[in-house]
Amino acid sequence: RRREQGDKRKQMSKLAGKVALITGSGRGIGRSLALKLASEGARVVVNDLDEAPAAEVVAEIGKAGGEAVACAGSVTAPDFADRFVQTALDKFGGLDIIVNNAGYIWDGVIQKMTDEQFQAMLDVHLIAPFRILRAASEPIRMFAKKEAQEGREVFRKVVNISSMAGTNGNASQVNYSSAKAGLVGMTKTLSKEWGRYKVNVNCVAYGFIETRLTQSSSNEGANVTIEGRNINVGVPDASRQMLPMMVPLGRAGTPDEAAGAVYLFCIPESNYVSGQVLLVGGGINM
Repeated sequence: RRREQGDKRKQMSKLAGKVALITGSGRGIGRSLALKLASEGARVVVNDLDEAPAAEVVAEIGKAGGEAVACAGSVTAPDFADRFVQTALDKFGGLDIIVNNAGYIWDGVIQKMTDEQFQAMLDVHLIAPFRILRAASEPIRMFAKKEAQEGREVFRKVVNISSMAGTNGNASQVNYSSAKAGLVGMTKTLSKEWGRYKVNVNCVAYGFIETRLTQSSSNEGANVTIEGRNINVGVPDASRQMLPMMVPLGRAGTPDEAAGAVYLFCIPESNYVSGQVLLVGGGINM
């Protein structure tokens, strides 16, 4: 009887039968989103730069009764996009939700910024999502064609993770801001190209969310090694102390709250919403 109840709950879930691919889902916002979508019935392809965090999220989803598989590795690797999409097709036989979430920051004022530093942000925040969506385009087209022939209207979802640094700019982040602004343009363009395939393409732009990227720069953990580079990803204490004055809600957002905004774009209630940028900053609207 307990199993029957579990099966019934799964059928009633908003994302039952859907296949979700989420980059950077071994930690932070991505992890929260993977757990949320799985709890609503989605089967999830979990990605992280490192194998251990991805495996932990897969195990956590499995323990809760969901289905997930890991696809570890850097999203900037030339072969990653094809491998990521193929993992979903091979393991779950579908492709319904894509969330381009992976990324990090590498700050500096423009006069001190190197070409490598600028290009690194473009690679992870803009080129990697482009490659993933390009790799997904033919499977999506084929699924949509088959569904149209059968007289079925099936909506798919793409959510690109931008930042208010991309919509409004942010000092010391010309590289990051440029990449995230480009992602907004990609979102609006694909919403026009993929509307005929019943794909909703939207963007979430975060303000200050509590993750390892926004911890105090004085913390030891604020120095991380990413693809052989030792990078300080923290935020100065002075900036963090200004938060209550800057954010109308008076605090930073949590990863679960950030994931909730993406979830809104993944559920059937948003089937007629596309090409939009949702600011998630606790009321900041600069």
